Amino acid sequence: MSWDELRYSLVRAVGLARRAATSLRQRGLAPTLRRIGDHVRPTPRPRSATLYHPAPAAFTPFTLATHDTPRASIVIPVYSHVEHTLTCLRALAEHPPSTPHEVIVVDDASSDDTSVLLPQIAGVRYQRRASNGGFIDTCNDGASIARGDVLVFLNNDTVPQPGWLDALLSTFDAFPDTGIAGAKLVYPDGRLQEAGGLVFGDASAWNYGRFDDPADPRFEVVRETDYVSGAALAIPRALFDAIGGFDTRYRPAYYEDTDLAFAVRARGLRVRVQPASVVVHCEGVTAGTDVRHGMKAYQVANRTKFAEKWRDALTLRPTPGSDPDVAAFGRARSVVIVDEHLPDPQRDSGSLRLVNLMRLMIGDGVHVAFVQVGPGRDDATLAGLRALGVEAWDTASTGGIARWMQRHGRRFDTAWLCRYPVAQSVLPIVRKAAPGARIVFDTVDLHFLRERRAAELANDATALRAADRTRAAELDVIGRSDVTLVVSDVERDLLRSEAADAAVEVVSNVHDIAGAGHAFTDRRDLVFVGGFRHPPNVDAVLWFVREVWPKIRAQRSDIAFHCIGAQPPVEVQALAQVDGVRVHGHVADLAPYMDGARVAVAPLRFGAGVKGKVNLSMAHGQPVVATSCAVEGMHLHDGEDVLVADTPQAFADAVLRVYDDASLWNRLAVSGLENVRRHFSADAARDAVRRALELD
Repeated sequence: MSWDELRYSLVRAVGLARRAATSLRQRGLAPTLRRIGDHVRPTPRPRSATLYHPAPAAFTPFTLATHDTPRASIVIPVYSHVEHTLTCLRALAEHPPSTPHEVIVVDDASSDDTSVLLPQIAGVRYQRRASNGGFIDTCNDGASIARGDVLVFLNNDTVPQPGWLDALLSTFDAFPDTGIAGAKLVYPDGRLQEAGGLVFGDASAWNYGRFDDPADPRFEVVRETDYVSGAALAIPRALFDAIGGFDTRYRPAYYEDTDLAFAVRARGLRVRVQPASVVVHCEGVTAGTDVRHGMKAYQVANRTKFAEKWRDALTLRPTPGSDPDVAAFGRARSVVIVDEHLPDPQRDSGSLRLVNLMRLMIGDGVHVAFVQVGPGRDDATLAGLRALGVEAWDTASTGGIARWMQRHGRRFDTAWLCRYPVAQSVLPIVRKAAPGARIVFDTVDLHFLRERRAAELANDATALRAADRTRAAELDVIGRSDVTLVVSDVERDLLRSEAADAAVEVVSNVHDIAGAGHAFTDRRDLVFVGGFRHPPNVDAVLWFVREVWPKIRAQRSDIAFHCIGAQPPVEVQALAQVDGVRVHGHVADLAPYMDGARVAVAPLRFGAGVKGKVNLSMAHGQPVVATSCAVEGMHLHDGEDVLVADTPQAFADAVLRVYDDASLWNRLAVSGLENVRRHFSADAARDAVRRALELD
């Protein structure tokens, strides 16, 4: 273990011990032991994916499930090697894509049984050229008869894996500025062949990740790339036609796919590799691999032609021998975000905020990596982040944050460290591994402020001393960071006195505007949303059900209260025994409750930051009744866009008032939507994020 790793482990161990002591006071023994177990349990390594391959079989006619009105036209150029073509077509037949498609096979005057066997396969549009012309002419001929909106060029020596086409085309939907999308290519033995291609200043090219592990997080993220191989490449047909197809100066083959990528970029569009689309490629079946002889010799000649055509664009490419990771991910800015857990927008408001901030950064052309330092593995969350374009690493993949930063830190201009316990342990590692990186400390909320308020509410002198220690540690991190992010003006003003020399930016919650949802008459019941790993949420729900709910229920026995949030402790689960209370735990899709419940409640009695539960409801046009603590720093005004009450009777009265008054309900719903749009949308956060990253 290196000194950096040892120091990180020691700092982290001390921090976890202090947090365990706080948890013991707030949650009790059993929940604390569970949390300790979560932190010390090793994160399992992912299992390697098993590649699909059709079983060998003697030829008998079969059928492809193609469509007369396709979205995609799969163009397969072939020249002999019919056994490979049949394997490719069997893969399409055995696992047909759900996207409406057609399959066009263009036979470049094969000398084997291709012309005899392929016409027997139903669903294939078979075209035979009169004479052999090469890959470029064959592909252009296939494109000329295509009926789909998207052309998908697929080599005949490939085995497309299940789901490949649907994933490939999803790139155009998720990233509308995509001009070309390419699959991740793997060798039959499971090694990576390429995850996009790199082009250097001398026009030489390199398959990024060649012979590496295809499950490495660097190769699992949707990202821009210099080019993608024509072995599995998708491009809108109208764009392909406007460019003029594959440039015939490169006849018969090689550099045509690289040239097409540069032509697409010259039109202001992007070239992306889509790792969720996996295609096995038996490289070199048709042309071989020796650049000194045969078809492969054209690769050398065409490099010169390419260099002449794209001389100006190549001046912006890195020099040969450059670090391939830097070349692959090089953008105007590159940011690594470090946090304890993978952010799951369905789990808590902090995760939703962070994911939306990452979306915002990516939209500004920033490459974003996320590194998890805590335990646990969540494949679905990893996949979701990578589909957004985030280079996401869980703990099992990093080999430890110190090693990861030592290997990758040079790639990043900025390190964005979330929450003071993480920042406290990681900051020294970042300073050493990436001394030029800008340190952004994202408080998420000021921990010492939340702890102090909880201690004061409980009148707990021991907890108050612990809050003072947290304050010292948090202010120390602020002092060692280049810029600190808080989520409200209230916290910014507090730091003006606590840390007067610190550069502070307000970057609050970021929400999409979902819209008004159902009308007043089509809604019923009350809802609370909040993860129960967060002590203020536990206290809020217990207080509401014990003190407020009986007063509401006494007047309106037809109203139900829906309590939603992951990991409810035993005392919260027990509330389900109370008449009218429904404890749901984690709910994957909140929309029915946001759009269908009439009123949301936020009965928090302590905390810090801004409350995502309030933003979430208002973004759905759902009025909120909240305590003063819950609306702090949120630009809300009692009676205009929210109802505020702090005693049980006042809170119950406010709930019943808005529940039965359609005019008030509609006024609060409209004003709440406007509040989110003005203060908590991506547009509201963009300028502060740009300043934090020094993008302006």
